[in-house]
Amino acid sequence: MTARVPDEGVAVTCHRLIHIYSTPAGDVVALSGVDLHISPGEMLALVGPSGSGKSTLVSILGGLMRPSAGRVYVADHDLSRLSTTELATLRGTMVGTVLQGAERNLLPYVSLARNVWLAQRSAARLAGRRLDPPEAVLDLVGLADAGARRAGDLTPGQRQRAALAQGLAAGPGLLLVDEPTSQLDSAGRDEVLAALDTINSERGTTVVVVTHDAEVGTRLGRAVTIRDGRVGAEGRDGREFAVVAGDGTIQLPPETLAAFPPGTLFAVDHTADSITLDATVKPTASAQRQDGRAER
Repeated sequence: MTARVPDEGVAVTCHRLIHIYSTPAGDVVALSGVDLHISPGEMLALVGPSGSGKSTLVSILGGLMRPSAGRVYVADHDLSRLSTTELATLRGTMVGTVLQGAERNLLPYVSLARNVWLAQRSAARLAGRRLDPPEAVLDLVGLADAGARRAGDLTPGQRQRAALAQGLAAGPGLLLVDEPTSQLDSAGRDEVLAALDTINSERGTTVVVVTHDAEVGTRLGRAVTIRDGRVGAEGRDGREFAVVAGDGTIQLPPETLAAFPPGTLFAVDHTADSITLDATVKPTASAQRQDGRAER
């Protein structure tokens, strides 16, 4: 794989993505047929509770693990077909990852500028890579005057922005950020979201943020809900949509399922402009109990 400096953000595509963990108690399905496309330069939030599969999805996008089945593409690279060395090159050049917890991304005993420089070393060895000096990267996240400071000297919001700078150091076309606002107050959260917006608008970087905060998804413009290892719904500009998966299934919102439980029969009326679902028969209480026992 030949590394290059992306002129703008890169596209991401997942097709029928499946990931299964093996545990002493049995196999656990973390992802169950995820179909997702992210356009170059887009900002997207993956929203969902703990255990929904969103962190697993980001780990696969970042080349940190391989899927059990399905395909995932970053730009024109099929990650499942890359060698271990090629994946390492991808992580050091085209994809930047910011782990949950700012401290996990930063060395506490060196300055912020040194942290950024260390994150650039692998990419700097590749022919054709033109990297910004650490000071310019820190300026992009609003820390232009903090290059000589250490992580322990910063506020929580500043530390998280420094972690963003570390993830951005090699000039990636895709930036993956795991729960960047989970431990911040509203002011710190706004600082981080503003920094992400600046990264996206000035560099064109594709930004994917893992979060359990629905408001963060609204602020980013596009939010995809991950529920039980599948894409459950998608929000755009404050409006929520159900998503048809590649296998034809649709996950209904929880409030809809409360009114129309599994086993409900819908009549489908399809016209040229719209589709109408008319609930004609709801399952009996005994059928619901049987369905619940079958799922267990």
